[in-house]
Amino acid sequence: MFDTLSDRLSATFKNLRGKGRLSEADIDATAREIRVALLEADVALPVVRGFIKNVKERALGADVSRALNPAQQVLKIVNEELVQILGGETRRLRFAKQPPTVIMLAGLQGAGKTTLAGKLAKWLKEQGHSPLLVAADLQRPNAVNQLSVVAERAGVAVFAPEPGNGVGDPVKVAKDSIEHAKSKVHDIVIVDTAGRLGIDQEMMQQAADIRDAVSPDEILFVVDAMIGQDAVNTAEAFRDGVGFDGVVLSKLDGDARGGAALSIASVTGKPIMFASNGEKLDDFDAFHPDRMASRILDMGDLLTLIEQAERTFSQEEAEKMASKLASKKGQDFTLDDFLAQMEQVRKMGSISKLLGMLPGMGQIKDQINNLDERDVDRTAAIIKSMTPGERQEPTIINGSRRARIARGSGVDVSAVKNLVERFFEARKMMSRMAQGGGMPGMPGVPGMGGGPGRQKKQPKKAKGKQRSGNPMKRKQQEQEAEARRAAGAQGGAPGGAFGLPGQQGGQDFELPDEFKKFMG
Repeated sequence: MFDTLSDRLSATFKNLRGKGRLSEADIDATAREIRVALLEADVALPVVRGFIKNVKERALGADVSRALNPAQQVLKIVNEELVQILGGETRRLRFAKQPPTVIMLAGLQGAGKTTLAGKLAKWLKEQGHSPLLVAADLQRPNAVNQLSVVAERAGVAVFAPEPGNGVGDPVKVAKDSIEHAKSKVHDIVIVDTAGRLGIDQEMMQQAADIRDAVSPDEILFVVDAMIGQDAVNTAEAFRDGVGFDGVVLSKLDGDARGGAALSIASVTGKPIMFASNGEKLDDFDAFHPDRMASRILDMGDLLTLIEQAERTFSQEEAEKMASKLASKKGQDFTLDDFLAQMEQVRKMGSISKLLGMLPGMGQIKDQINNLDERDVDRTAAIIKSMTPGERQEPTIINGSRRARIARGSGVDVSAVKNLVERFFEARKMMSRMAQGGGMPGMPGVPGMGGGPGRQKKQPKKAKGKQRSGNPMKRKQQEQEAEARRAAGAQGGAPGGAFGLPGQQGGQDFELPDEFKKFMG
């Protein structure tokens, strides 16, 4: 969603690099480019004006003028100001002192409230809560059935006493759900309310009646991030009519310009609390303004990547794999282990999204977007078509075995050959990293078996001095060697402690003072 904005800002900062000092004209030109980029991204005009004003004031200050790298200082300022318009600090859910905690979802029809209710319930369940979904949207056709299906997929309970499709009282359903939650020991109640195609008095009144009936601890306004400035207008109208505590952005993975996400927190004064960025129930997480600002500026989002990895990979499995890779040349690491690791990575989500969280990946955005996710499935099919012995020891895979594996997995023989070759290369590289050798051409990684104290590979002994192929030069070398032997026979200066020849005048090689204390 923020690709266009990210590209424009990256190009702007690229023009600043290499400048020892920034003049006022440079800062004005940079501010102008940032203003155009934000306006093209559909950010609200008042937000753009305030943002540019703050950036210019700070960029013209002493911190930038005295900095060794002014371009980095300006980038830091823009990053901090982006964090501010996105809401500042991360806002967490408020839980009731006496359960159940009641969360009410509101928004326009089509914003994705029902699906988001399931995502929020699953997210809370993974944190140890017992959520209950309440079907209070009795207007939209099949809304009750949809919530029931979503609840089943999320593995949570649902309270749906009315069939919906225009039948039933949503206020009574919401009120009865509180007693039902207490009797079934649910500590969180998520109320899915009806939406409309636009703000109207009936919608506002129904939302206000549900609010008064259940006294929610949190009212979350669900906004479709793809509808642009109208999202801000709708949020303002709902804030003034009913009120809400936080914003949830849905469809953040769309290809719209995304200005609503950058405007809504600043305009409404309410923080963005959650973000939904995909169709699966797992594509949902708390919204972190600082991480979103880093993504927009192509600085990556390593914290989110680490958190996803920690949720997917167990510590025990990680240590088991590390021990296999640390064995001699990683021979204990088999294709079965390779397949298990690949499937674990798939559980973290789309490979393209994972790569997009790494710093600087905006420069190869097109290649990342064109990645074929099915390659992982093809690789898994090839490995599963092998016998247990072949997975344990891929070196036994010959031509006939490759042909059989290719037929079983529906690929070309060359694909099987390439997979085995890539596996050996990957195992060698991962084994080197696990043993502290690091990537080729890089030092060992501290804390991974390398670093200080690790026995270094002994250098090969130097061969004797090579004789020159030039007859004249070779004769000169022989004469010099004969002269050195004669000097040694006559009691010449002895060698030093490190095999260095004695200095002229018969004096031994003298150690530097800082080394003498180690020699006793």
